[in-house]
Amino acid sequence: MNIETKQTDILILGSGGAGLFAALHSYRSNPELKITVAVKGLLGKCGCTRMVQGGYNVALNPGDSVERHFMDTIHGGYWIPNQELAWKLVETAPGRVLELENEIGCFFDRVEDGSLHGKAFAGQTFDRTIHKGDLTGIEIINRLSEQVWARPIDRLEDHRAIEIIKSEDGERIAGILMVNLRTGKPLFVQAKAVMLGTGGGPTMYRYHTPSGEKSCDGLAMALRAGLNLRDMEMVQFHPTGLLAGEGTRLTGTVLEEGLRGAGGHLLNGKGERFMHSYDERGERATRDVVSRSIYREMRKGNTTKSGGVHISMGHLGPDNVREKFKGMVSRCQDVGADLAGGLVEVVPTAHYMMGGVEVNVNCETTLPGLYCAGEDAGGVHGGNRLGGNGVANSTVFGGIAGDVMADWVEREGRFAEPDQASMARAMDFIETPFRNQPGDLNDLRYRLLDKMWDDAGIIRNAEGLERAYKDVLAIREELLQLGIPERAKAYNQTWHDWLNLHSQISVSLTIIKSAQLRKNSRGAHFRDDYPDKGDLETSTYIRSSQHGNEIAVTEVPVEFTRVKPGQTLIMEEQEAKMGVA
Repeated sequence: MNIETKQTDILILGSGGAGLFAALHSYRSNPELKITVAVKGLLGKCGCTRMVQGGYNVALNPGDSVERHFMDTIHGGYWIPNQELAWKLVETAPGRVLELENEIGCFFDRVEDGSLHGKAFAGQTFDRTIHKGDLTGIEIINRLSEQVWARPIDRLEDHRAIEIIKSEDGERIAGILMVNLRTGKPLFVQAKAVMLGTGGGPTMYRYHTPSGEKSCDGLAMALRAGLNLRDMEMVQFHPTGLLAGEGTRLTGTVLEEGLRGAGGHLLNGKGERFMHSYDERGERATRDVVSRSIYREMRKGNTTKSGGVHISMGHLGPDNVREKFKGMVSRCQDVGADLAGGLVEVVPTAHYMMGGVEVNVNCETTLPGLYCAGEDAGGVHGGNRLGGNGVANSTVFGGIAGDVMADWVEREGRFAEPDQASMARAMDFIETPFRNQPGDLNDLRYRLLDKMWDDAGIIRNAEGLERAYKDVLAIREELLQLGIPERAKAYNQTWHDWLNLHSQISVSLTIIKSAQLRKNSRGAHFRDDYPDKGDLETSTYIRSSQHGNEIAVTEVPVEFTRVKPGQTLIMEEQEAKMGVA
């Protein structure tokens, strides 16, 4: 099949907070560059940033500080984060919020004196999560999209990235092989610089929250390109996914953390509050703790009708709940549940991947010309992401990547001839389902969802992980032998479901192998055969890579570049000066 070719100076994969900030910053740095945003769906209408409800962590208000935000992030990440990345996040976030309001056009909620309102989010020592009601992501993405549409930035909508193509000598990026969903035809976009911002999205679990088009494509492509990933065992489960029952795609969608921060109660099937029996912080414990606590209640059989637990908000006043959580109340009404005055069934739901491509503070990967930001990048969060640090991560590092790419292209960027052998292999691979006899693709998908939930999910052990690895390998082999009935390629959703499942399987195997190597329990990774967190002073992170069809994992010591366990960046005299108890 002939492959159409397009050239652009900078190609950005993904149109969430990371992708759109990268596009705007690249354009601002050098308006003469040709910048292209490619997205699997429609710009502004897909991706996970749009779905952000809770808010954006930033140290702006009196009594708070970037040092305090940093320490919360390091403690929350169980001393596994790359400290330079974590510092860059908290240091840059205040300026990025001012940019969002003063340049992008966002409006966030304020208190009577005009300062930004920060609400309580779990695992933080200060109420620093700014927001627009409980629809913060829509506010950010709508305004970012307007800014991109107002500039001469090219858009490739309904285009799926298939493969990272290196130069002929393998020394730099050449571009990205894509498929146009509208026509089914391949397109090679030759670019001087490329940014991965496709979003991770742990959609390989029975209950999951990410946008429907998320299937870990960026991480799967990075693995095939020989890039190192880190922290892939760290899959965050949000404690309160809406449990709407079988047969609806709403099951698993998040009911935001601010509900518990505002005083919401979790009740088991007996109507009892149970969180204080697991953690002294109760419902305001970190996401990993609350998720495991709910899962333990589920294992005990203390569940609601559909197998989860209840969240109760009515004691805070139904009118108050309707005012503060309009979006959540409306979402629950869609499935016949009354969040304001009744009980709503919830279940832990796979929400975010702390792991991703290894990058430095400039979002550079080890492949010259290839950058990565947002959920595709690892290292910022370590073992656990604080609620509110996700959209901060995307916008902070998306902007940094945009600035750095524009500067790099001006200094060193050039079009490289692509490796034709890699292109041919990728083209041959995506034709696989058209050569095979049709089978039950949905059965394979549900087997993967159940296997990852049961054996590589919230609570793990050696036996379950070994079983998961063996079974997921078998699912991969069956997929490679399975075909699809439709032969036309234009808008062939079954074809893309096949490709989605292949990406999900590749990343699932990486999650399992990383979890097998980590023989302690940190943050989102909990093993009941190794429940101790281990020695913090000798903390390691897990590096993973792919060689052929095999996943290799190794432990790498964490570099405590700014603070060591037992230390803090906030001195007592600084706290006294700020009036912090």
